[in-house]
Amino acid sequence: MKALGIAATGMLAQQTNVDVIANNIANANTTGFKSGRAAFQDLIYQTMVEEGALTSSEGTARPVGLNVGLGVQGAGMVRLNTQGGLIQTENPLDLAIEGRGYFVVNRPDGSLAYSRAGNFNLSAEGTIVNLDGYEIDPGVTVPDGTRRIEINSEGMVSAYLENENTPTELGQLTLATFLNDAGLKPIGNNLLEETSASGEATTVTPGDPGVGVIRQGSLENSNVNIIQQITDLIQAQRAYEMNSKSIETADQMLQTANQIK
Repeated sequence: MKALGIAATGMLAQQTNVDVIANNIANANTTGFKSGRAAFQDLIYQTMVEEGALTSSEGTARPVGLNVGLGVQGAGMVRLNTQGGLIQTENPLDLAIEGRGYFVVNRPDGSLAYSRAGNFNLSAEGTIVNLDGYEIDPGVTVPDGTRRIEINSEGMVSAYLENENTPTELGQLTLATFLNDAGLKPIGNNLLEETSASGEATTVTPGDPGVGVIRQGSLENSNVNIIQQITDLIQAQRAYEMNSKSIETADQMLQTANQIK
């Protein structure tokens, strides 16, 4: 009897499903977070009877076969890159991307990482950095005596200095896009890493065709739908319970068969 092993794979799969859902719920208030969905695939099948097997010497054949599946396995976690809602903060260094694209930051080892979280601040040197102190790429430094910072929808950063009525341009923010956003690897701290599955990053200017724009003084909420997550959690729990019941039933059947012997 294969039911014990089959149901065990189902329980493991639902544990993974619950882990993904729990992570979504835990990050419901994480800036720029994108929810994930666990994807599964069936395991190989054991063929008991081949499709088209002859059933008589006259050439009649079976229209269907008898294939018994051996369970399920996790195939991946699909990140859902839908737009999160924007909330106004009035903080001039809070930036939200409305549309496609990612902010680029320089990590301490010199590599680049990508993020939808635009809650930036100034370092002690006046450079724009994320909450981990990683400098935004390309770097922008705000001079002393700045009384107001403006960042337009195309990413141009300007500063109004003391006693000046005209703004001084400080730099141009750019975004990165990928052919396969779902192929980016999450590494924590609201950061994503380029992989061979995502393809290489393309540097674009906010507002370009097919690219998002920047909204100053706003942040992007996570795209987690709590109601949907609770519904998915209940479904995962029910599926786990049914797999557990399958193991219990298979065990009872084996005990009955052993008693008959």
